[in-house]
Amino acid sequence: MRDIPRIVWILAVGRFVNAAGSFVSTFLFLYLTGPRALPLAQAGLISGALGVGLLAGNLTGGWFGDRYGHRRILLAASTVTGAVTLLIPWTPVALLAVSTAVLGYSGATAGTAQGALTALAVPPGDRRRAVAVSRAAFNAGCVIGPPLGALLAVEHFTTLFVIDGLVVLAVRAVTAALLRAEPVATSPSAQVPSRLWPSVRADRALLALLPAIVVVDIVYRQLYSTLPVYLRDHGHRLTLYATLIAVGSGLILLLEIPVTMLLRRQAATRILGIGYALVGAGMALFGLGTGATLVIAAMVVLTAGEILYKTTATAHVLDRAPDGLTGRYQGLYTAAATSGTMLAAPLGAALYGLAPAALWPVCAVAAAACGVLAWRSGRTEAVPGETVEAAA
Repeated sequence: MRDIPRIVWILAVGRFVNAAGSFVSTFLFLYLTGPRALPLAQAGLISGALGVGLLAGNLTGGWFGDRYGHRRILLAASTVTGAVTLLIPWTPVALLAVSTAVLGYSGATAGTAQGALTALAVPPGDRRRAVAVSRAAFNAGCVIGPPLGALLAVEHFTTLFVIDGLVVLAVRAVTAALLRAEPVATSPSAQVPSRLWPSVRADRALLALLPAIVVVDIVYRQLYSTLPVYLRDHGHRLTLYATLIAVGSGLILLLEIPVTMLLRRQAATRILGIGYALVGAGMALFGLGTGATLVIAAMVVLTAGEILYKTTATAHVLDRAPDGLTGRYQGLYTAAATSGTMLAAPLGAALYGLAPAALWPVCAVAAAACGVLAWRSGRTEAVPGETVEAAA
């Protein structure tokens, strides 16, 4: 770990602080329907605008970093994010949908720039450790953020947005001071070398993998949509669901970096295949019953899959990025890997409402099929620095 570049640690610490002080996505809907007293439908549209902005930022925000430099765009987007967040309590209702869309776009753009800087700080084929450090920092911050936000919300909702905005601006100022110049590898080019989609279409292995990334995220995010409803419908209190989330978060914090270090020389697509299969196995276990021991075991198995696939998939997609497209590949991966935030709840709820017993088997089969897709994508061609998988 000592040979991980300083920039990775700087960005990871910033990501931890931002995550610990980030309250908008968690409490926005409660704020809109509470202190702002908006109707549910209007609050839903405003909250949805945040998701639209995030998706648009992930798909297009990386272009700015590739064109003008990732450090510059990280600082600019963070400034917008902090300022818009800080002003939410005083933003007129008529402008809230616009401001939340801008907030989502700037936040996603800052995230793609941060991810690109992390990736470009290390050579292709050895990026899993850097990604694991960044994810561990983010997860640690997420453990702190929601409880802290709940305590602040009891006193005054306005403080949530003020503190969130000030934290983002403070991290931006410290990052600017510690990262004084654009790293050489990410200096902006006078000419953007190529376009994203022709590059992606030319990469058959990536084209095979992207649908699997989307489907697995939809499956994985049933944890945050249908699973708590499933447990409630079977007579469990919210404490069991909270315990499951705590178990998953704890395992990730303890094991993700060591496991990544241990397996970093293994072929990425093989690790992805195993990880997706474990996610499917965890979903299958949920379908066998709702006893506390069984559902905790299911969560452990599923989290083992998450530990294997999330860091590996991020690094693998970035390793496939041609020079000058790292930011856009980061955004493309993030868009695919967070698609479940929009699709998981409606699709899962529709299936659960139609055939409750079918939800978990369908999730299990879908994840297992994605494991096969991921494994087969590795037979197309190798990425520099990765172990070449033998063709069967």
